[in-house]
Amino acid sequence: MSVLLTLFCLPYAGASAMSYARWRRSAPAWLEIRPLELPGRGSRAGEPLASDLVDLAAQLARELRGETYRHYALFGHSMGSLLAFELACALRAQGLPAPRALLVSGGSAPAHRDYLRFRQPLGDEQLMAELASLQGTPIEALQDPELMRLALPVLRADFLLCGRYRYQPTAPLQCPVHVLAGTEDRASQAQLLAWREHAGAGFSLELFAGGHFFIQEQERAVLDHLIACLAATLPGAAAVRPDSHFLCKGAT
Repeated sequence: MSVLLTLFCLPYAGASAMSYARWRRSAPAWLEIRPLELPGRGSRAGEPLASDLVDLAAQLARELRGETYRHYALFGHSMGSLLAFELACALRAQGLPAPRALLVSGGSAPAHRDYLRFRQPLGDEQLMAELASLQGTPIEALQDPELMRLALPVLRADFLLCGRYRYQPTAPLQCPVHVLAGTEDRASQAQLLAWREHAGAGFSLELFAGGHFFIQEQERAVLDHLIACLAATLPGAAAVRPDSHFLCKGAT
């Protein structure tokens, strides 16, 4: 079967495109997983780190211009959820085709986030304490001085990227919005349901057991859910998911 849809994936704070490498090996043949690399990390390590999230989204939209004329969707976790939303807005502002769906994970709706604690640069100890509290970084990595020396500047810049972001009200997107969250994560149900304001064609909220990094703890269940939501957006959807047991609430 040929590829029917591309899912562009935006990383969480401090991460690179490699954070979605395992997903590429687990996707069905009709779905292409395309992690997007951000400036200052991975294959783009030679570029300066971004300092404005809206500008970064506009840059990514220009880079993806030629790839939006086939079926695609956007996914982001944590910081990536905010960036995926702003990318969808930037693509619309540049007159490009809308995604088939916006899938956001581990983050409150843009107008309902608490940005205060990330508005100023955090010191190394503060950053490491934040990493430990999120429980997404192995203890061995936190105790590796050389690894932390490389990782902390990227993480600090990403936290600032979020902390200095200011949401500007905009019209709902012309696609469904599907929200994924961990039952033990910080976002309240009200903060998650507020994503509905941005859904112009259907909305769903799915909870998974776990904390902020439930996408690692529940990887197979998360992938199955994403695949079902994406398949439902395609013409002839039943043909591409004969064994799926997930239904996306409000999908169109």
